[in-house]
Amino acid sequence: QLVESGGETVQPGGSLRLSCATSGFTFNTYDMTWIRQAPGKRPEWVSAINIGGTRTHYIDFVKGRFTISRDDAKNTLYLQMNSLKPEDTALYYCARGLWLETTGYVPEGPGTQVTVSS
Repeated sequence: QLVESGGETVQPGGSLRLSCATSGFTFNTYDMTWIRQAPGKRPEWVSAINIGGTRTHYIDFVKGRFTISRDDAKNTLYLQMNSLKPEDTALYYCARGLWLETTGYVPEGPGTQVTVSS
């Protein structure tokens, strides 16, 4: 089970920290990915982290603004988002595995809504 939280409405330039609480599988044996979907658009991978947290990936648009991390003791994935832009508005999901291309992706959790608006 994956349960995302932390999304809310913020002004441009603001920050949010998303969390993904996991259960029912061995978290520390999975790469993990944050995926977002804006209204009317295809799902887009945002950031990913490998097993152990030694390697991270980011789409160009969020590089330098977002930071992915994981706490294997808490079975939780995080996404720190700074300098938010209106284009970051989307429903954010966490996903098991390394999803650097989202064809076939089906959300496992409810997602958490991030809205960036003045």
